[in-house]
Amino acid sequence: MHNNFSETAYQEMLQKLFHRFPSFQKAGASAYKPGIANMEFFDQLAGHPHRAYKIIHVAGTNGKGSVSNMLASVLGAAGLRTGLYTSPHILDFRERMRLISPDGSIEYVSKEYVWDFVHRWGETFDHLDLSFFEITTMMALCWFADMKVDALVLETGLGGRLDSTNIVTPVLSVITNIGLDHCDLLGGTLEEIAFEKAGIIKPGVRVVVGESNDLTDPVFERKVLYTNLPEPMFMGDRSRIMSFLTFADKSVPHLWDRHDEILRKMDLQGIYQKKNLRTVLAALDTLRMDGNFAGCDFSDEKTAEAIIHTAERMDFHGRWEKLSDSPYIICDIGHNEHGLKYNFAQLKSMTDSGEFSDLIIVYGSVADKDVDAVMHLLPSGARYIFTNASTTRALPGEKVLEKYLASCKNENTAPGVAEVAENVPEAVLRALDLCESIVAENPHAKPLIYIGGSTYVVSEAVEFISRTQLLRGRQQESRHI
Repeated sequence: MHNNFSETAYQEMLQKLFHRFPSFQKAGASAYKPGIANMEFFDQLAGHPHRAYKIIHVAGTNGKGSVSNMLASVLGAAGLRTGLYTSPHILDFRERMRLISPDGSIEYVSKEYVWDFVHRWGETFDHLDLSFFEITTMMALCWFADMKVDALVLETGLGGRLDSTNIVTPVLSVITNIGLDHCDLLGGTLEEIAFEKAGIIKPGVRVVVGESNDLTDPVFERKVLYTNLPEPMFMGDRSRIMSFLTFADKSVPHLWDRHDEILRKMDLQGIYQKKNLRTVLAALDTLRMDGNFAGCDFSDEKTAEAIIHTAERMDFHGRWEKLSDSPYIICDIGHNEHGLKYNFAQLKSMTDSGEFSDLIIVYGSVADKDVDAVMHLLPSGARYIFTNASTTRALPGEKVLEKYLASCKNENTAPGVAEVAENVPEAVLRALDLCESIVAENPHAKPLIYIGGSTYVVSEAVEFISRTQLLRGRQQESRHI
């Protein structure tokens, strides 16, 4: 174990892993391998590690990360050693695998464990031609078993039915919402995408859906019905079967009477968190009914405090996260129309209210997103710096600018001041220069910088700011609001 391990060797191994088995986030559809047969075989070889703990399985178009982190925070506060598996990471690969203990301490998978796992199973990776996500998912399932967690909050990577995580049988399935994203892989309609997400629904397992929709509700209802009909425990009783399905926005979960207070205090301050909070509270109601969690301390104050301090407790980044107070910089990994409509509306309200004088948006996207659908959401009056991350999936900043100008023409609206930066670091520096110019002209001005549109734009911006200590000497506060 750990033979020949060193920091340099570890970093080289990771780069080879990224290169040999590219992630979907880096390579796009070419890295996506639908189907779970290889994972099931790998799972058998590894001894079915996920059977050692209880699992809450989380899917959905948007909000998976926030919902998963909130649930893990609450479970940890309730007295459970709780694992959390999410993707992608912002700065460090090990962010994907975290463990929160009842005392509130956070532990990441160690570099030595990653090293040992890759060397132990390397030939299996080659033999099965596993994807990057298949490898990291099994690594996580094994690590959590070795760490003897009581529970695991497991976030899907893409879709659900054919996702690598779908080899598990959870105690609860959560589907946050359905939006048009990854249409080339999951389907071109909400119903088709809902069908893929509904693939995580298992016989006898309760389901919480965050947001109801006339088009997608019947998909989930049919899936619950058809999945459970063969089970003798239901004896064909449709009403009993459907009692296993909860639509969070059609229910009034426990603590919802305090949602305004909780939202006001939360360190996750995106306005979209209201929907995520309701989903989490509905999921916790379901867990309270489950004998698997008898004896856990789901008291109101512990639950509320764990949700309020989710970002701090879980070391959770990239969701409406404040990087600096002066200049005021927010980053968020919302990357599709369904998510960005909330972000851009919130930014507009922050300037319309007079809280901030100017809005500077650093925006970049990947080429396989429906960028045209996002352009009409961009707030008027903002200054734009379009850029691209250093990934083959990135849409060049010049193309984003073209789409923005075309959208303004189609909408018959005057475009804002817009420019292109060759890369993310250049875009960040240009945004800071704009801030300084604005304040030089008006010392009372308070500009706001927003960085987003792509997970990799956010990741590279945060890495650049951290590595160069770019904001050193400025009034830089906690990474969470």
